[in-house]
Amino acid sequence: MKNQDVILTIWLTGAVLISLGFIFVIRQAGQPDTDAAARVHASHQWQGRLFIVMVLAFIVGTWATLRTFPIPRQDVASGAPQTVEAVGRMWSWELRPDKIDAGSMVEFRVTTVDVNHGFGVYAPDGRIVTQTQAMPGYTNRLVHIFAEPGIYTVQCIEYCGVGHGPMRATFEVLAPRGQ
Repeated sequence: MKNQDVILTIWLTGAVLISLGFIFVIRQAGQPDTDAAARVHASHQWQGRLFIVMVLAFIVGTWATLRTFPIPRQDVASGAPQTVEAVGRMWSWELRPDKIDAGSMVEFRVTTVDVNHGFGVYAPDGRIVTQTQAMPGYTNRLVHIFAEPGIYTVQCIEYCGVGHGPMRATFEVLAPRGQ
């Protein structure tokens, strides 16, 4: 199941639980006040249990959807066999090297010398492959494995001024050696 499907399922479950809570409150509002103390006590017990269930569902859902994200530690090198230094500036990207091998992990070290930029990597067919933020004075580490060879495009995906539109660069992903 894709992460989006899991998130949608969690969201829909939460929406159903909230809706059921509203329905319960609306139904209780029309009932006569025969034994208010007992009803308040039962309601508090029910609310406490519901709160615990919702917190546990949130914790489990968060863990289930975020545990597989390929976010490397930012304070140490990833140990990837290939490293690309990516530096953004108004309005260009500098990528060193501009050729990498397909099939092995690549660590992009992304930073900028001026303002925030969005670092989006697009496949030859135009779909976005991966992305991170480029910030002055900070290096974001982005790890990815490119399966398909071809010419990939880096595009700024955060508006950074009048030259934002053409702010792009390309790099080549080479077929694995021996193929």
